[in-house]
Amino acid sequence: MIAIPDLSAIEAMDAADPLRAFRARFVLPEGVTYLDGNSLGAAAPAVFAELRKAAEEEWAEGLIRSWNTAGWYDLPIRLGDRIGRLIGAAPGQTVVTDTTSINIYKTLRAAIAMRPGRNVVVAEVSSFPTDLYMAEGAISSIPSAKLRLEGIDAASIEDLIDTDVAVVLVNHVNYKSGEMRDMAALTKKIQDAGALVIWDLCHSAGALPVSLDEANADFAVGCTYKYLNGGPGSPAFVYAAARHHDAMNQPLSGWFGHARPFAFEHSYAPGQGIRRFLCGTQSALALRALDGALTIWDEVDMHALRAKSIRLTELFIQLVEAKCSRYGVTLKGPRDPARRGSQVSFVHDNSYEIMQALIERGVIGDFRAPATIRFGFTPLYVGFKDVLRAAEVLEDVLRTEAWREPRFALRTAVT
Repeated sequence: MIAIPDLSAIEAMDAADPLRAFRARFVLPEGVTYLDGNSLGAAAPAVFAELRKAAEEEWAEGLIRSWNTAGWYDLPIRLGDRIGRLIGAAPGQTVVTDTTSINIYKTLRAAIAMRPGRNVVVAEVSSFPTDLYMAEGAISSIPSAKLRLEGIDAASIEDLIDTDVAVVLVNHVNYKSGEMRDMAALTKKIQDAGALVIWDLCHSAGALPVSLDEANADFAVGCTYKYLNGGPGSPAFVYAAARHHDAMNQPLSGWFGHARPFAFEHSYAPGQGIRRFLCGTQSALALRALDGALTIWDEVDMHALRAKSIRLTELFIQLVEAKCSRYGVTLKGPRDPARRGSQVSFVHDNSYEIMQALIERGVIGDFRAPATIRFGFTPLYVGFKDVLRAAEVLEDVLRTEAWREPRFALRTAVT
């Protein structure tokens, strides 16, 4: 039987943490243990500083001139390259723009067009729903196109791939269970069949090292408001391998993706390289907020981040199973840390009520229907004592059945 670490051992883990200094660079409310960075990352003073500068100086003083003098126009490309370092992408292959949903649509249509004669899109029934909604929309105007789903049409993506498949849209880390795919192996399987792959990195960008170039990925999309801490609704990103740049065209041909936007030509000519994935005018304020968030990430060793993430999630599973299994809490995600992202999920018949009781006591995770409670571990600001506190509060909520209080059953719009 594995010994459960006591408080002194956990304090020693925090003292030896090479990433512990990053915690002071985030705003964390007193008395709150925040384990929901996989939904919305914590705020950072560096973001506030960039927002103030962008609003009070660049907008208020610079006015329209700031598109040039403050570099607003090139922010999507410059920020894309900074994110590229975190996802294993060489410069010139990543652009920050729009939302994840819009970027999924753009990459799906681009990939389908690059595989004429093939009419099937493959996705996962367990995918984050927006991926499926956008896939349905992407094929709705293509009469012969079909959608095949892992979990409905076959047990695995590998079983769905044949010579009719144009593109596979797949999540690197599952949003509900936290299970992680083998990117290199699945990419090779898809490409060996002549198809293209789009990786959804929403639950892995900023949570663990990603190696898009090394895996020979075709396309990827992801958000910046979770582990990257860019702020609520901060702009998403698109990756496209350089080898595809001349052949790819996306359908949302807005003026910022034009080769010469300020020539005001009456017909569309796509820009060079990754810039053609831009669409309309970008939000300079949102981009500048993300600029501030990435100043922290420029200093982060992704392998040290992953090592701490594994230790945090392993400790949490160990503590919760020791303290809470008797109350019907069951691990949902993978036990093998090599197959797990930076989150831990459990199931219980009363998961919603339990999570509301936890939140009231200052332990913030989230609920995903029908019965999952999720805890996201952002190694830059989550410590090992946070893990202990979360497990102890969860045990108390279950032991006392505090979750049975009627107010915890009231459903809110956002869960």
